Amino acid sequence: MAMDISIEMMRSALYSAVVCDALDSLGLRNQSPRVQLAAYSGESLLVGRSMTTLWTDMDHEVANPYELELQAVDSCQADDVMICAANGSMNSALWGELLSTASRNTGCVGAIIDGAVRDVAKIREMAFPVFARGTSPYDSQNRQRVVDFGIPVEIAGVRFCPGDLVFADLDGIVVVPREVEGEAIQRAWAKVHQENQVRDAIQAGMRATTAYEQFGIL
Repeated sequence: MAMDISIEMMRSALYSAVVCDALDSLGLRNQSPRVQLAAYSGESLLVGRSMTTLWTDMDHEVANPYELELQAVDSCQADDVMICAANGSMNSALWGELLSTASRNTGCVGAIIDGAVRDVAKIREMAFPVFARGTSPYDSQNRQRVVDFGIPVEIAGVRFCPGDLVFADLDGIVVVPREVEGEAIQRAWAKVHQENQVRDAIQAGMRATTAYEQFGIL
């Protein structure tokens, strides 16, 4: 019988690489964007459910340029991770201290920005995890804006749907589609504990080839 693995249990034992391996074993081999999204605040594992926003570049003034991004932030729920899909644009900073503060108040646990972030020092003081392509001092007003939220979006060809589990750490970002979530997490959980056995065996002197032959884990 499969055990019930909570998000808190995932945070304590799993990591992006082992989740990626589990998805590979299910035939899902494109679940991690092949771009560098660095941890600008928080280097431990970030786990939560995708709250998606879609951004576009702009070069003109509009009324209420922050309207949809603020609605998206206010719509966050406990354990959400804000996903900002902006096609890697560095035209301005999509995220900063105030959005981090507001989203954390709703229970949001971090943000993944396919673009730039600012106020990094202050966000680090908050210990609010943020992954981004880079930094920029520019405000997004009349440079970039949210055109929709709570919809499927893509980062470097990888699809993020609202509510999908997302894992982010120093190795990268991995998204787990809802339809395979149960099986993927069970497989990741099992592999973590199998890897512990392999590590113990190698530390005790077993050669790597022998360990792989015995355990089938690498």
